[in-house]
Amino acid sequence: MATYQFPDSHVFYRKLTRRFPLITHGEGCWLVDADGRRYLDGSGGAFVANLGHGVAEIGQAMAAQAAKVAYLNGTAFTNEPVEALADALAELLPGELDKFYFLGSGSEAVEAALKLARQYWVETGKPSKHKVIALFPAYHGNTLLALSASAREHYKTYYREWLVDIHRIPAPYSYRCECGGSAARRLGGSSDCPVCSGSALEAAILQLGADNVAAFIAEPVGGSSTGHSVPAPGYFRRIREICDRHQVLFIADEVLVGAGRTGTWSAIEQYSVAPDIMTFGKGITGGYAPLSVVAAPRRLLDPIAKGSGALLHAQTFSHHPVLAAAGLAAVRYLKAHGLVERCRRMGEVFHRKLAALRELPHVGDVRGRGLLAGIEFVADKGTRAPWPRKLKFAETFSEQALAAGLMTWANMGQADGTNGDLSCLAPPFVIEESEIDELVRRFTVALEATLTKVRHA
Repeated sequence: MATYQFPDSHVFYRKLTRRFPLITHGEGCWLVDADGRRYLDGSGGAFVANLGHGVAEIGQAMAAQAAKVAYLNGTAFTNEPVEALADALAELLPGELDKFYFLGSGSEAVEAALKLARQYWVETGKPSKHKVIALFPAYHGNTLLALSASAREHYKTYYREWLVDIHRIPAPYSYRCECGGSAARRLGGSSDCPVCSGSALEAAILQLGADNVAAFIAEPVGGSSTGHSVPAPGYFRRIREICDRHQVLFIADEVLVGAGRTGTWSAIEQYSVAPDIMTFGKGITGGYAPLSVVAAPRRLLDPIAKGSGALLHAQTFSHHPVLAAAGLAAVRYLKAHGLVERCRRMGEVFHRKLAALRELPHVGDVRGRGLLAGIEFVADKGTRAPWPRKLKFAETFSEQALAAGLMTWANMGQADGTNGDLSCLAPPFVIEESEIDELVRRFTVALEATLTKVRHA
């Protein structure tokens, strides 16, 4: 069996205690290993492979650009793919978001977005505005400022002394909200619940002092940290109004949920509002190259252009021609094949079929939007009590799913910061209805195997 494990290989693996199958190629929603075994990619890897695997056009576009010029110093030159990709994105994003800074990862984009917010306030004569408000649970990346903004405590264990203080408000996570999600079930999303209505943000701003708050950052649809919980319809309209009134910049982190994943190009547009800054990545190239983007309006950049003259965030591989060529080819492919629209249509089928999972033992909730779903496992459906963390239910399920030939994404800690188990799904936009049926079947097999292991633990 062609598998690899530390320390037998020279590779420093993401996990040092498991064996890794060697994948040789991919086809649509499937990955194939060196032994010929096929895995249904139910999570798009890490929420990335929205185009599907094996799309030759993207690699060809990258190769063509690399043959002309592969690297340029972004402080001295621009290039054709960067300019064309920026033009294409300007037509897709909401509001005034029409200026784009290109980087390599979601963490870098969040880091740069937060720095942009801070620099804007300094250069407009309001240097006291430095505090950031974020949600709990939430995740925004692994570089130190992005990790500070995240509420994923097990990632912070060894680095706490290096992190900065971020003020937190509860995420609009209706399954575990004290109101029972009543606001999320109402058409307008209005509620006395400060969490589900968004008014908790205003309370936090008043507590900190509006003159001290630079930005509020949130994912428009919950990422893996809340298992893709969808806020009430009025939530972000309320957030936008609060931010405007108190002069706080609203940063929409769409690294995971953007690029069509929730059925529209950006997830925030379904709330009929626009943020001041947006980050996105992952699906922007469909995984064919690492690329992320910070989107901002000219009104934030003009003061910087007239002041220091540049965003103080250097990155050697920013505005990279080959990475931008991958992004441009992916955006054109999505549009040419109507894949965002297909994601919206297949998302309805996806969630209709996933609803059957609610009847399985220890499945507490199934939620999400588009081709994005979270399944929350609980020890008790009635009380919603999570499994004890020591059982590692989510990780065990992920391994059992892989054994069943299904790639999923595990997350944990959402219930109280330590306990809680989630399985996240985000298949490629090209998935067929028969493949969704197969996904549900393999998911069921994996859950049965997981429960057997847990009961004998």
